[in-house]
Amino acid sequence: MQKILVLAAAGFMAFQSAIAQNGSITGQALKEIRASYVLDPYTRAMENALSNNELKKLALNRAGSDNIDQYFKYRTDVSGITNQKSSGRCWMFTSLNLFRPVAMKHFNIDAFEYSENYLYFWDIFEKSNLFLNNVIASADSPFTDRKVNWYFRSPIDDGGVWNSFVNLVTKYGLMPKEIMPETNTSENTRQMIRDITTKLREDGLELREMVAAKKSEKDIEARKIAMMKEVYRMLALNLGVPPETFEWRYKSKDGNLSDNKTYTPQQFRDEVLGEIKLSDYVMLMNDPTRPYYSHFEIENYRNCAEGINWHYVNLPNDEIKKAAIESIKNNQPLYASCDVGAFYVKGSGVLSTQNYDYESAYGVKFGMDKKARVLTGESGSSHGMALIAVDTDANGKPTKWQFENSWGPESDYKGYLTFTDDWFDQYMFRFVINKKYLDEKTLKAWETKPTMLPPWDPMF
Repeated sequence: MQKILVLAAAGFMAFQSAIAQNGSITGQALKEIRASYVLDPYTRAMENALSNNELKKLALNRAGSDNIDQYFKYRTDVSGITNQKSSGRCWMFTSLNLFRPVAMKHFNIDAFEYSENYLYFWDIFEKSNLFLNNVIASADSPFTDRKVNWYFRSPIDDGGVWNSFVNLVTKYGLMPKEIMPETNTSENTRQMIRDITTKLREDGLELREMVAAKKSEKDIEARKIAMMKEVYRMLALNLGVPPETFEWRYKSKDGNLSDNKTYTPQQFRDEVLGEIKLSDYVMLMNDPTRPYYSHFEIENYRNCAEGINWHYVNLPNDEIKKAAIESIKNNQPLYASCDVGAFYVKGSGVLSTQNYDYESAYGVKFGMDKKARVLTGESGSSHGMALIAVDTDANGKPTKWQFENSWGPESDYKGYLTFTDDWFDQYMFRFVINKKYLDEKTLKAWETKPTMLPPWDPMF
């Protein structure tokens, strides 16, 4: 019996040793960890406060943004605040907002908005087609293949970036909002996206089976077109049928009513944009995990099968700021995107790294820089807005910037968001700017062959 007890004790000690070697918390380690939590008066007070209140209210730093005003030395023309409602179409609203002042000037009118619903219809339609194409192209690979898994994980979504906008406008044109206005679904997209996603996954499985059964390319393409007819039907029922032609008239600032004019969406685009070429715009990014002055392309990151992928030149923030300031000075707003939730105080209208003091609330130091946050998935671009203003000091150094947002005029500061230059450094990521504001070194990088990156990269 004693021998059995000795063996059991030895076995238990060996088990404990194995656990310790595998990184598990031992009894001794747990004792040490418990002892580190000392209920001194401050800790007890914070325990009571945090367990009974919302952390953000307790960590809100009253001195964080109180001294930041809403005045700017340089500001582009603005055209009123839009509202994307409960949808992920910020990139589309932002892109269209850049060219609303162009339309207002062209027609000499006080207000104008493009139809987001029109472009949204074609965005989801084209993404559905691209998904089915990708399924056919990868049908010989197993579901464990990373690309196949990526395709089926999210066949479509509301998201996009500048190249998505370029692809749509190039192919489908533009039209005024009143020609194809918002619907309940375009403003609340989740259920429709879920339903079309379910159908696409079902269709994707069928196409993979057709490829496995050695069906002809003609039969597979015919079946894909039949699937796209169903996608079109679901979109039309939710969003309406996009018109091929339309009549439109307007009242000028002078009170003159124009004659009705018939347009195709492509003709309307050409008339309004005139000599503006979307191909003259370049996406810049600040990604400290990759070399600067390098050209990158994201594989298969587009909406239209024949469209362009996402391209960008990676630059230091200081160089991006120089170009952004020149663009704003010349009355040209920029497409920009950021980690909008970082240090965001709802309703304040100011984004600042000083808005919250989490370290004091927890008594714990947070030390990651931007590079570390990107690599670990802690931070990344989450929202697109138009960059419209910058304030500078006596030496021309930027001190704060301003977004025109698409969350409605009641959000934050009359629909606008101001952010400090320090917040810019930490949480700004993407920008789109006309080539004429870029220096020779950046343009040279843009002309080089891009390095291809996978769409599942943490930055995207």
